[in-house]
Amino acid sequence: MKNKPLKLSPNRSIALGFLAIILAGALLLMLPVANRTGQGLSFLDSLFTATSATCVTGLVAADTWTQFNLLGQGILLALIQVGGLGYMTMVLMASVLLKRKIGLKQRSLMVESVSAQRLGDALALLRYILAGTAAIEGIGAVLLAFRFVPELGLARGLWYAVFHSVSAFCNAGFDLMGFRAPYSSLTHYVFDPLVNLTVCALVLLGGLGFLVWRDVWEKGIHFRRYSLHAKIMLTGSAVLVIGGTALFWFAERDNLLAGMSPAQQALVSLFQAVSPRTAGFNTVDLAQLTSGGGLLTIMLMFIGAGPGSTGGGVKITTVAVCLLTLASYVRGRREVGAFNRRLDEEQIHRSAAGVTLYMAFIGLGGFLMLATQPFPLQDALMELFSAMSTVGLSTGITRALSPFNRGLLIVMMYCGRIGSLSMMMALAERGAPRVKDPVEHITIG
Repeated sequence: MKNKPLKLSPNRSIALGFLAIILAGALLLMLPVANRTGQGLSFLDSLFTATSATCVTGLVAADTWTQFNLLGQGILLALIQVGGLGYMTMVLMASVLLKRKIGLKQRSLMVESVSAQRLGDALALLRYILAGTAAIEGIGAVLLAFRFVPELGLARGLWYAVFHSVSAFCNAGFDLMGFRAPYSSLTHYVFDPLVNLTVCALVLLGGLGFLVWRDVWEKGIHFRRYSLHAKIMLTGSAVLVIGGTALFWFAERDNLLAGMSPAQQALVSLFQAVSPRTAGFNTVDLAQLTSGGGLLTIMLMFIGAGPGSTGGGVKITTVAVCLLTLASYVRGRREVGAFNRRLDEEQIHRSAAGVTLYMAFIGLGGFLMLATQPFPLQDALMELFSAMSTVGLSTGITRALSPFNRGLLIVMMYCGRIGSLSMMMALAERGAPRVKDPVEHITIG
């Protein structure tokens, strides 16, 4: 009797695909030839860095420029690009280029990977993703080159422009500014409008999600014709950018922003409202944030970007569904909806499950980290939310983490990129459908 071939669900296939890329990246980063000193990183540090790059997080065990030479930086950039677009996007792109037939299984994996709504959307969406990514990253690189080429020379300036454009669009947060000061990120450009606004635009475009791109491209400025998903994403993003900028200014006006001109305060506040969702760049020292500024940053990291995007977090649409559900219950309505459209009940359950599972990961991770290393609570929470939301912002404790806590963050970055709910669904075995149990009420609230 022949053994039946192993069938993997889309969630499991995506999870295993990311795991394979991470392990391959870790082995490549260990090579002495990829390291500036000629001595390879330890496996744990290489695994941490490869996970951070593939999961487009940005937390680093060693400063990128100080540790890696051009080859190592190129490996990181490849991991960031694959991780940002999703490995199934790259697999399908290779199939198209090689003129291979794309079956239903590959299409279903693509649908799950980028949160497409229909199986027939897969190839059409692939074209939007590849063309849009090339155009946006290319324009971003050209704009950044106007700053980096005069400072660093033609070849090095162009490399820096490409690297930071890809890193920003993929919401990765990796930088090559360690030649100025290790772990300095973009603090040297804190008042530079060109760098700040270009990076912000790249982060926002990457975080909107591929489905929103298509709506805007096909329907132009006619907001009423957009899908409900696009309307919620664009409205939510605008609220978070404007509200986040105002709240950051309010929290830090007498601290980090003290002594700056109004224009400089606005630029810094805008950048620090955009970057936590979920880019990982910073232009100010996050260790100096007030408690209010730190809490705001954590809240923005928690919300994150959009589904099917290069960003992480619980997603804007998930938070929107939870808030809309709350508003409906407060008003005594049974149906949940927005923009004259009603939401499906399964989406409401999925949103509640996603938020609950995310917070369970944070709670367990926080207990384990603080039980083994006594960090200040705000620093630990920022590190945990940064890993789980694949952000990459840190107050500087990443390098002080024990091997156990580095392993903990590796798991959290991986689960955060796959999606905590998708990860649990991939691990859970689905048996035969059960007969419905009888209903019994419990007391709530």
